[in-house]
Amino acid sequence: MSSSFESQSSKSLLEKEERLKSDPSPDSFFYSSPRFVFHVDSAFTDKLTKLYREKIRPNSNVLDMMSSWVSHLPYDIAYNDVVGQGLNRSELERNKQLKSFRMHDLNADPFLPFDSEQFDAVLCAVSVQYLQQPELVFKDIHRVLKPGGIAIISFSNRMFGSKAINAWTSRSEDERVDLVKNYFKSVNESKRVDFENIEAIIDRSPLPPVMANLISILFGFNVGGDPFYAVCATKDTKL
Repeated sequence: MSSSFESQSSKSLLEKEERLKSDPSPDSFFYSSPRFVFHVDSAFTDKLTKLYREKIRPNSNVLDMMSSWVSHLPYDIAYNDVVGQGLNRSELERNKQLKSFRMHDLNADPFLPFDSEQFDAVLCAVSVQYLQQPELVFKDIHRVLKPGGIAIISFSNRMFGSKAINAWTSRSEDERVDLVKNYFKSVNESKRVDFENIEAIIDRSPLPPVMANLISILFGFNVGGDPFYAVCATKDTKL
């Protein structure tokens, strides 16, 4: 971890040990092989698509941050541009919703390779737990968003445990929601609000995954299994 990154973070929420992972190898090694799988169940992805439908306006410019082979955006809504940023070229090339993509490792360089005020929405699905310098990344999310633009950070309780930071693995699910809220709040500087309307959306499945899958098989409908968490915030229009 570069000490220069740490020195640039205006508000350090995490201790050095909290940023570490049990697997310290570069993320580019871990993600070098494509994984064409869903990392959460279909009930979770349905909820995420519904949230995107509600929060992202048609004809928006969208950044799918830490993207993979699926983006979960509604297929029946036209967006002006959908750009992906991720670590595996094969996955990004397979993603039919992306119009373009950039290969970029946010743990090696926490600054997004995009112009300021380029996007109406920035999305990060089930990947925020891997960020080692979240304060800097969220500050740059703010930079690339247009005034009034929205950031949507979604996650569940699944993860690659060896690549999630200690701050994430050591916290409960409710504490993780607060942690992501604080990532947004860390961008806000003294006497000014850069991110506003910070909102947590929580939808825990009432049934354990095994029972939910059994009901799906026996009766043909999905009652879900993975808890759904999302934290949304908008960039202040008065900046």
